[in-house]
Amino acid sequence: MQLVAASKMKRAQDKALASRPYSLLLAEIFGSLLKEGQDQGKHPLMEQRPVARRGVLVIATDKGLCGALNGNIFKKIMEVEGDAAFVCIGRKATQFVSRTGRQLLADFTVSDKINFNEVRMAVEFMLKAYKNQEIDTLEVIFTRFVNTLHQEPICEQLLPLTSFDETLKSFRERLNVKEVQTIEDSREILFEPSVQAVAAELPKLFIKQEIYQMLMEAKASEHSARMVAMKSATDNASSLVSSLTLQYNKARQAAITQEILEIAASTSSN
Repeated sequence: MQLVAASKMKRAQDKALASRPYSLLLAEIFGSLLKEGQDQGKHPLMEQRPVARRGVLVIATDKGLCGALNGNIFKKIMEVEGDAAFVCIGRKATQFVSRTGRQLLADFTVSDKINFNEVRMAVEFMLKAYKNQEIDTLEVIFTRFVNTLHQEPICEQLLPLTSFDETLKSFRERLNVKEVQTIEDSREILFEPSVQAVAAELPKLFIKQEIYQMLMEAKASEHSARMVAMKSATDNASSLVSSLTLQYNKARQAAITQEILEIAASTSSN
């Protein structure tokens, strides 16, 4: 299991790291478009409204044996206060939400390859619930991939997009982008079919791409945590076998020594 997790871990890590520039570039384009004079409050995803019910997307694993990764996700779920409805990706999250009596709107399954169409179904379900005012926020609980030995559980709010500058800043911090080189371009830009049409679709595309990025980070974290857990289990098993073998040899040596002493004692008495 350690070797299988290690091979999957490398592919998942490479995929998560390779998609970061595209996700960041899309966010930068979206931010630039908003600064061109587009009224942020006109888009439904950017309107502030009273929060009656929180909508939380939980990204966990389908299988166990990955250390404390799922346990940390469950702690984040326990920290969600107030009325909340959950959408889960991963069987472990679905089981925990159902077992603890929380409201489960839907659950989805995503393969190790993380096809974008699989992610899109879950995101469009939540966007529809948000549009119909079944939920008033869209928050995501997932595990951010830092490195092979460190994965960080995070709860991040995506909707409503009340302040895109803060959202973009948080996005850069999560992707470990410290400095961004801004290029000023004074040329006139022509949008087809129109600025309004592009601005109307970009927020939904941004949300889908960001959740897709979160899923890849979570998948890389899962395989990394499982590889480390299985390595620790292998090392502990080897250590336990060595310890038990030493105890067995000591007991066997003591029994042999006792038999020799008994034979020697009986011989000397005769």
